[in-house]
Amino acid sequence: MSSVPIAAEQEPDTTVTLLEPERGSGLVRRTVLPGGLRVVTEDVPGGRSAAFGISATTGSRDEDAAHAGSAHFLEHLLFKGTRTRSAMEISALLDGVGADHNAYTTKEHTCYYAKVLDRDLPLAIDVVGDMVANSVLDEGEVETERGVILEEIAMYEDEPADLVDDVFAAHFFGDSPLGRPILGTIDTIRALPRERILEQYRSAYVPGELVVTAAGSLDHDEVVARVREMFADQLAAAGDARPARPRLGDGPVTTFGGTVVETRETEQAHIILGSEGLPRTDQRWHALRLLSAALGGGMSSRLFQEVREKRGLAYAVHAYHTGYADTGTFQIYAGCLPEKADEVIGVCRDELEKVAAVGITAEELTRAKGQIQGTWVLGNEGTNARMGRLLGHELNHPRHLSIDEDLALFDAVTERDVAEVAADLLARPRALAVIGPYDKDRRF
Repeated sequence: MSSVPIAAEQEPDTTVTLLEPERGSGLVRRTVLPGGLRVVTEDVPGGRSAAFGISATTGSRDEDAAHAGSAHFLEHLLFKGTRTRSAMEISALLDGVGADHNAYTTKEHTCYYAKVLDRDLPLAIDVVGDMVANSVLDEGEVETERGVILEEIAMYEDEPADLVDDVFAAHFFGDSPLGRPILGTIDTIRALPRERILEQYRSAYVPGELVVTAAGSLDHDEVVARVREMFADQLAAAGDARPARPRLGDGPVTTFGGTVVETRETEQAHIILGSEGLPRTDQRWHALRLLSAALGGGMSSRLFQEVREKRGLAYAVHAYHTGYADTGTFQIYAGCLPEKADEVIGVCRDELEKVAAVGITAEELTRAKGQIQGTWVLGNEGTNARMGRLLGHELNHPRHLSIDEDLALFDAVTERDVAEVAADLLARPRALAVIGPYDKDRRF
């Protein structure tokens, strides 16, 4: 059975079946509670685990420059104690059932999750729900975590293969929320007051901005009942609020080309060559995903063959796309000896020009489809992945798709579809970010 559209204006306390059980998917149901809080679950029969998550539709692009890093700072603090539990008690409860529990912040949302045995799902809902609904943001914990986050930033700064992404974003998106690092900077974290973090917690962690997702051996109605109980005060205060759309930062996104070089005495040069991509809801997403795989998605990809296998210029080279609500980036990463950077960049540019002109071959498309579909299915068999898939659909798409529907969308992509996306994206102005032992004015 095909999926049905997500009802954005679904009446409160009405449960909608979004997907009937079929190969690759379980029963997917959705309930909107009176305050606008959405609960989406997938019942996966036969398993013994369940993954539960609560996500806020706010991320680093919702911050102003002076408070960069506040969404990620808040992520840390929600583990540090509630009205009834200390940080140690939260950790002990989840560790005591062997839970895989953590949180992450992106540029557009923040998620808290726990994967447990199915029998321990009520505990996971209680503990994670308590963290999100009842955190106290103790002043002492704020200062402790400030130090932890400063250490995290320092650790990240010591990893140029990761840092080059931030260097590229800062140059490509300029002084806009998408150009700022998710962690913030040493200066903004040092200056961030507890009152600003508390303000974000009170404004962003409200029912209309929250999405609960759960997947595994579960009962939807039981999950809804427990979530309703956990958020009773917030639901009552929210009244008839509707689910809010994710905020998009501070207006239309402007991008910048050219080259930026960060001078570091590294053993390797770390390179990102990129251009504007597609929003995450663009209908051409499946064609773009196949283009990325054919260009730099594996050992048989064009860039891997040309850069590493034929010329021995780099150990790592790959292509990838990141989609946001209203824009995206298409990027190539390579790490090589500093003296080989010019040649690596030249080969990458040549291959992009070729694909922009004529697309990819039928053989490359067939191989890309097989690679993506295989990893797609294997990657979505765990309950954590299924929970994340529910969240992705809820935030990004007009409907929830079954695995089979997604596979069919990849199957439907033609050489012409990929060629049209390539001609559009790969001909767009590019930006180049390089970290290495070069003068900042070095040209590539």
